[in-house]
Amino acid sequence: MTNKTLINRVVEFAVGLLFGLGLMLSGMTDPGKVIGFLDLFGSWDPSLALVMGGAILVGVFAFTVAKKRTATFLGGVLRFPTSMDIDKKLVIGSLIFGAGWGLAGFCPGPALVSMADGQPKALIFVVAMLVGMLGFELMDRFVHAPRKAKLKAA
Repeated sequence: MTNKTLINRVVEFAVGLLFGLGLMLSGMTDPGKVIGFLDLFGSWDPSLALVMGGAILVGVFAFTVAKKRTATFLGGVLRFPTSMDIDKKLVIGSLIFGAGWGLAGFCPGPALVSMADGQPKALIFVVAMLVGMLGFELMDRFVHAPRKAKLKAA
């Protein structure tokens, strides 16, 4: 392993650890707190709105700085998405993500942190998430790709 690769791995670990600690401290790893935030007509808990607002502020600052750069701080290539389309796939994916978040009280990042913390519900969620991701890949490879190839050939 080269020195640059080792430095990248250490920085990636540190950033991941900081992100996980932030999720734990903010309450994002507690499904009850998340579901309380989503319960607008019951006993609504608005505290996660502050967490999300803080995340948005950090994101706006980070993207403002990043857009002025051509490389990452560690020298890697910096790429931004080019598509601005809101299509059917994006809307359906967002609805599925939101429904899963509302039903389970987890989204992927906090679920991984909670699983590492030993929460059995998080383990079930992560396994289900991985099965869903695998299912998507299989459908895309064996159902959608052949259909697209047939349409292209016609």
